Amino acid sequence: MSNLTPELERERQKICRLAKEQGLDFFDTIFEIVNYNQMNQIAAYGGFPVRYPHWRFGMEYEQLSKSYEYGLSKIYELVINNDPCYAYLMEGNDIVDQKLVMAHVFGHCDFFKNNQWFSPTNRKMMDAMANHGTRIRRYMDRYGVEVVEDFIDVCLSLENLIDRHSPYVMDVIKEDPNKKEVVEIEKTDGFRLKVHRDYMEKFINPPELIAQAKAEAAERQKFERRHFPPEPVRDVLNFLLNYAPLESWQQDVISIVREEAYYFAPQGMTKIMNEGWASYWHSKLMTEKIATAAEIIDFADRHSGTMAMSPSGFNPYKVGIELFRDIESRWNKGRYGKEWDECQDMSARQTWDTKEMRGREKIFEVRRNYNDVTFIDEFLTEEFCIQNRMFVYKFNKRTGQFEVDTRDFKAIKAKFLFQLTNFGQPIINVIDANFENRGELLLAHMFEGIEMQPDYMQATMKNLYKIWQRPVNLATVLDSERRIVSFDGKEIKSILLSDLPVGDGNS
Repeated sequence: MSNLTPELERERQKICRLAKEQGLDFFDTIFEIVNYNQMNQIAAYGGFPVRYPHWRFGMEYEQLSKSYEYGLSKIYELVINNDPCYAYLMEGNDIVDQKLVMAHVFGHCDFFKNNQWFSPTNRKMMDAMANHGTRIRRYMDRYGVEVVEDFIDVCLSLENLIDRHSPYVMDVIKEDPNKKEVVEIEKTDGFRLKVHRDYMEKFINPPELIAQAKAEAAERQKFERRHFPPEPVRDVLNFLLNYAPLESWQQDVISIVREEAYYFAPQGMTKIMNEGWASYWHSKLMTEKIATAAEIIDFADRHSGTMAMSPSGFNPYKVGIELFRDIESRWNKGRYGKEWDECQDMSARQTWDTKEMRGREKIFEVRRNYNDVTFIDEFLTEEFCIQNRMFVYKFNKRTGQFEVDTRDFKAIKAKFLFQLTNFGQPIINVIDANFENRGELLLAHMFEGIEMQPDYMQATMKNLYKIWQRPVNLATVLDSERRIVSFDGKEIKSILLSDLPVGDGNS
């Protein structure tokens, strides 16, 4: 049930119809009018007012409230990826604001439903969040609020240690029951192929290759007996859930935090595209279909405020909408493909227009298949960077200002992609749990040129120790040297990898 006024309900129906006429396809969307206190509360809970209680949400509520009261920020809309979608409108906003927000929301809802990176998400997450809240409250009643909240603190500090791409991995090779293998594996030792002609034995099963395969298998078995897991594990939370010495309620709390982390992951992976797509459609619908002559100036004022981007800053709304517009223009004019890329005549490039008019089709295709990394990698061009003044900046301590560091397109694109990959956070894998020896946990940092912040690293290791309850080790790079950082429950130690003893069975 929605509490929209009759005027807003009429506008909602009109905007919904116009959005569908433009080709947008979205779940049923329920709009609610809330005051600024309610909006801040819902935003503090990540859009889910039924979420489990925790002091972090109260802290975020206070920050949002103070920011609103001091005029530093204002939340115009909040929309939830769910079926049906839930969207919240701020009470007291002008009718222009409300119409803009509704058009923006329908763009988001279309993106949620159709973008492939959202396809594995739980479309009934509002119900799941309510279930999570009930379970957490039950544990608080049973074990105490502070005990449960302290453990949630630990889990939330590790919520980024998941494999964000694992929901998209599937077995694409299916067994065909009618297919007959030409060569079968010998059942005796698993290394030799079955041979129907004796004279083919040495060709199909060369002795040196059989010996090599047996030796490699023996080494692999020795390694697997000594190391667990046999392969690096990216989903650290899942590994702790299955193998850490936890009580059942603690396992359940980790599973809740992990499930919610995977739910929110696609939103981080598509922030630029999602906001750009919604902004593209609210701009198009408002200027062409919705806003009256008396409202267009107010709309332009709101829109320009949302799209503003300082020279040294980054605005996903601005970058996203301009890239979608650029893609539409390029595919309308045929500015893509081999012929376009090989054209070196600047005057010809400036007047290039094949009248293909495939722009609308192309942006819907992009909306369906891409995330931010592939979006930027595929469609960010040198011409776009020059037109939108996208450069790499650095802070000059002497002048106290940000200055252009480079205008090189490859450097700009590489820095942009690096910041988007894994949300700019370090990639950590579980390498060895060392069960047969001391049970210490060994993690490895996939070093990509940027060292971890020592204070964050140490705090995370201490929280990992609270769950693993045995020493935690991390292989990383500090001060340009490869090191093992360890926490044994009392102190942090760091040693050079070259100083490690060799031949103790754990190197």
